[in-house]
Amino acid sequence: MSAVPGTGPAAPGPLSVELTGSGPRLSRARPRRPDGAETVLVEPLVVGVCRSDLKEIAGRRPGPSQFGHELVGVVARSSTPRLPVGARVCLDPNVPVARGTGFARAMWVGGDAEALTRALPLAPAGVVERRLVFAEPLACAAHCLTMARRHRGGAGLRGASVCVLGAGTAGVFIARLAEAGGARVLLANRDADRLAFLMARRMLPAGGGVPLSELSAFPGTTGPVEGPAGGHDVVVIATSFVLPELLEQALRLVRPGGLVMLYGGTAAGDRLPGLDCDLDRVRRGELVEAVSWRGRPVRVGGSYGTTPEDFTVALRALSEFPDGLGVERLITAEVPLRELPAVLRRLAAGRCFGKVLARP
Repeated sequence: MSAVPGTGPAAPGPLSVELTGSGPRLSRARPRRPDGAETVLVEPLVVGVCRSDLKEIAGRRPGPSQFGHELVGVVARSSTPRLPVGARVCLDPNVPVARGTGFARAMWVGGDAEALTRALPLAPAGVVERRLVFAEPLACAAHCLTMARRHRGGAGLRGASVCVLGAGTAGVFIARLAEAGGARVLLANRDADRLAFLMARRMLPAGGGVPLSELSAFPGTTGPVEGPAGGHDVVVIATSFVLPELLEQALRLVRPGGLVMLYGGTAAGDRLPGLDCDLDRVRRGELVEAVSWRGRPVRVGGSYGTTPEDFTVALRALSEFPDGLGVERLITAEVPLRELPAVLRRLAAGRCFGKVLARP
């Protein structure tokens, strides 16, 4: 059994980064073991900073906290043989378990044995942590595409025209997985500098990237969005929030009868004037609704969370695809735990490209 940080007489240095009312701060408090019979103690090896972490810091993320959830760690203590000591695990934050933050030297996870096994999927051997840390965002992207296929009546994406609005980590992964599945993919973003960053890191799809202002309604062309109907089979809104102007653009880009996927954040009661659709209900309920937009039929569908099958897809992609889909090329910095609060404040206050990793 490996040593357990914080349980000895004098554990040096900070043990975790806590999110307080005044922002993230270092804490030397020992991690608290959850009540209950089944618990697992995980020592995080590397933790990714997710945009949802930054939303929480800025107070712009509704719902339960998921602070510090993109992680790869080693099981240090375990009450279930399905998660043996020494096993490497990732974290599915959508499984209801009791846990602390992953921005820590140790993280307790508590729940029944089945929930613990789903919340801590085993990582494949032979894949480095710098790649495995992308398992959770890649699983979310895989789930989005699974729901897109389901909302299309089971139709696959091979040969389909897919336009992804938003070139953050989520949008890039949705685009790359869709392309790996045979779709023709175009990635669009409000600001050209993010697209330039992705081009320099060889992370754009073969269809390329284009600023939103230059995006055409018809695949394979650029220029202002014009005409009564677009030509994309699927348009995914993968920005931080589903803003009204982005939804309007997606509705213009999609072909009649095509699918607009709501992946970005929504809030209760969100609606677009002229579109008979409760956006938050559709996204969180992973529903699909046939609606009319300016006289033509479209479908609006939602994607929310992950399933164990999505982690299987993500981990297989990281271990079997050439270069693991290139995810490590997105890493821009790796920082120790003691520097993380300042880094988180800086990232939350400005624009950030790529992925920052913390090493507890």
